[in-house]
Amino acid sequence: MNIESQVTVGLQKVVDARQLAGAATLIWREGEAQIACVGWRDIEANLPIERDTIFRIASMTKPITSVAALMLVDEGRIALADPISRYAPEFSHMRVLRSAEGPLDEAETDPAERAITFEDLLTHRAGLTYADFHLGPIAQAYRDALGGDIDSDVAPDDWIARLAKLPLIGQPGSAMHYGRSTDLLGLLIARIEGAPLGEVLKRRIFDPLGMKDTSFLVPQEKRDRRAAAHGFDEEGRLIKRLTWGGVVAAERPVVAERPDDMAYESGGAGLWSTIDDYLKFARLFVGDGEVDGVRLLRPETLARMVTNQLTDSQRANSGYLGRKPFAGGRGFGLGVSVVLATDKTDIMGRGGVGSVSWPGAFGGWWQADPNDGSVLIFLAHNMIDLAQMAKGIGFGVWAAIETFQSLACADG
Repeated sequence: MNIESQVTVGLQKVVDARQLAGAATLIWREGEAQIACVGWRDIEANLPIERDTIFRIASMTKPITSVAALMLVDEGRIALADPISRYAPEFSHMRVLRSAEGPLDEAETDPAERAITFEDLLTHRAGLTYADFHLGPIAQAYRDALGGDIDSDVAPDDWIARLAKLPLIGQPGSAMHYGRSTDLLGLLIARIEGAPLGEVLKRRIFDPLGMKDTSFLVPQEKRDRRAAAHGFDEEGRLIKRLTWGGVVAAERPVVAERPDDMAYESGGAGLWSTIDDYLKFARLFVGDGEVDGVRLLRPETLARMVTNQLTDSQRANSGYLGRKPFAGGRGFGLGVSVVLATDKTDIMGRGGVGSVSWPGAFGGWWQADPNDGSVLIFLAHNMIDLAQMAKGIGFGVWAAIETFQSLACADG
């Protein structure tokens, strides 16, 4: 049985168990792609996952935005050590909470000891966070100020100003706090370039690499190829949903496509893409910053991007939702995680030392391994919220990803 058949059989078991609507997978080695597509892009309409199915890739957007920022570094437009206040004076006088779960009163904060830099944003050491990672007042303050995690009605400049008024949850550079750093980075790129982030990414990355199906807004003529949002009801039954995140439709209806006139674009989680498009991007990491003669990053810049930037203490203590993904054999570079010591049990990836990867909250995951020049991609739409996760609902996607990883890595 060839690898495509093995992956298909393995993933079909998860789909048949109604733990996942469907998935598209890709294994790329030595210039050849092996594809397996299983299940449904729309279970109600009985439409299957296909090779060109378009998925919202959530946090798999972050490495793309990070590459765009590093292209500006290569051009001398910005430096990693530059304070972001040079381009966003709103961040000139930041305050820091003494306790991440404590009150937001100024009396319970301290002045930031130094300015936030672009390197802080790229390594998530700026002191920014996500609302869902906290139970204290900072959580509701983020929601009230910034709108949705992916699609927000707050205009870009207003979003930047509102974020700057909120206290940081840690001193800049002191610890990794996964969160809104890449969203801010994307909006700063747009401000520096004088154009919306989507236009910047299209001009700098998507068009040069031939990523024809990657964008923040899926054109009308392609919307029949989108994977619908699927998740689970309170009894754990697989259903089609109307939400792209942890907010249920009854609280705030969210359609499957952002409004055409929405100005905000999430550089941290907003892109749609396909397995073939994302392959073109991921090959940068096995090609020293170049794909098919198109160079986006200098080799030395790519090398720095995939080198761990966290201290041992930061690796041991950084995490979210009770997870500490960097406490073992994994570090974090400039926008991507990186393997420091191979761990075959690491759900983040099973590549050799130097492999890079990052997941997406809707069930996406990718890995590029320079040791054998391979790229692995898994895309799905698996919507669950934190309350469901606490009940053990919705983890079938991780079983599917682990199955895919095990078969793909064994094949290599």
